[in-house]
Parts: sequence; C-alpha cells; structure tokens
Amino acid sequence: MNTIENPCASCSKYQAADLKKLGVDIDNPDFVIALAGNPNTGKSTVFNTLTGLKQHTGNWPGKTVGRAEGGFSYLDKVYKLVDLPGTYSLLSTSEDEEIARDFILFSKPDVTLIVVDAGRLARNLNLVLQVLEITDKAVLCLNLIDEAKRHHISVDERTLARNLGIPVVPTSARFGQGIPELIQTMHQVAIGEVVCKPHRIKTIPTKITNAVNKLSKSIQNQYPNIPNSRWIAFRLLEGDESIIKAIQKGVWK
Repeated sequence: MNTIENPCASCSKYQAADLKKLGVDIDNPDFVIALAGNPNTGKSTVFNTLTGLKQHTGNWPGKTVGRAEGGFSYLDKVYKLVDLPGTYSLLSTSEDEEIARDFILFSKPDVTLIVVDAGRLARNLNLVLQVLEITDKAVLCLNLIDEAKRHHISVDERTLARNLGIPVVPTSARFGQGIPELIQTMHQVAIGEVVCKPHRIKTIPTKITNAVNKLSKSIQNQYPNIPNSRWIAFRLLEGDESIIKAIQKGVWK
C-alpha cells in the first residue's frame, strides 16, 4: 500500500494512453468522483481535461444551478465525474454550497477531488478542511502550479499531504501537466490501494464533544443508514436548518 507522502510511487508504469475520455457516455460507472473547489481554481479545466467535455450539460434537479457530468475510463474502470458548484464553504449559506455539501455527504462519492489554486492556497484551505470533515476519501489537486512558480511561490506538497492526510498532486490542467499522476492517484484511492487519513478537528471542548456524541448516537438510532452522523450532529447543534430539511427529505436514500 502506498503512503500518503508518495501516492504516485508506481505512476511510471501507467501511461496517459490508459485514459479514455468518455464525455457523457457514462452508463454504469464503477466509481463516482465529486469535483469540488473554490471558484477560479481551474476546476472546469480539470473537468474538461478528464472528460473531453467543454460545457455544462444541465441543471441540478429542482435548481437553477448548472450541473456537469462526464466520464473517463482508466485501467478498465469507468469513472463518472460530477462537477459541483464552485464554493468557498460547505456551511450551506447559499444554494451552491447546499448542493456541494449534500452531494459529498449524502451521495457518498468514491473519491472527492478538491481543486485548489497553488498560488492562493491559504484562502482555499477553508473549503479543503470542511470537505475532509465529511469524507474519508479525497485527493487534493494543487492546480495552477505554473502560475504559482511564475510568481515565485512554491508549495511543499509532501508536507501538505502529511498534514492533510490525503494525497496531493501538483498540476497545470490547461497544459496537461500532472494529469496522468492525478488520474492514477484517484484510481489508487478509489480501489483502496491508497488509504486516506484526513485531518479532523481535535481541539473541541469536552462539553461539546459529549453533546455531539450523544446526538450522533440518537441520529444513528433513528436513521441507521445516514452517513457521517458526527458531522451532522455538529451542524444540528449549530442550528443548520438546511441539514434538518435534508434529513427530513431522506436525500441520502
């Protein structure tokens, strides 16, 4: 099993030719990948590079927000890529944030690919840390690495990977740089060859921890199949009405 520090140790044996862009031809995918990130991180370019698509293909059900889905095959596995709305947070203060949160939480994608701007990493990490509170399987795409270097900004991706507990892959999607490594890393996480240990908040007051644990157990008892009851408990204690509505609708079923 590969380590988080070097998730692509075996990437050299895989070639870009192993990737086949499927566009919207994605019946019965083996794995689903959620594509998340702040606006203006090159997320759409990553989506287009992987799928061969150039535009959005519809809206989210009952929403006015655009939804793009595409696919690719790699090493005989078919991947469905769902492009989530670009957001700065998952705290559901807007329709875009609610859509992104609900898909990552309730649809339980096999991998969540988080795209960040390598030159503006600090402002992107808020969303990254929120995603890692929700899911155990994620990959960080450190995009626009060429722009960062042009501005004399360097990122130690190995240290970042260790601190976040997920693989980090530097890319410049518009030039195809790092894309073979990114595909291979997502594949390794999807099949379980690389196991993530995502960063989670640990410095929580005892009273809050006890309240979260108690509420989490109650949620699990009432909704046995609901994902990540701990995170939901935090949101309920903060009075998040949108998560209450999502639970009542049973959107995870």
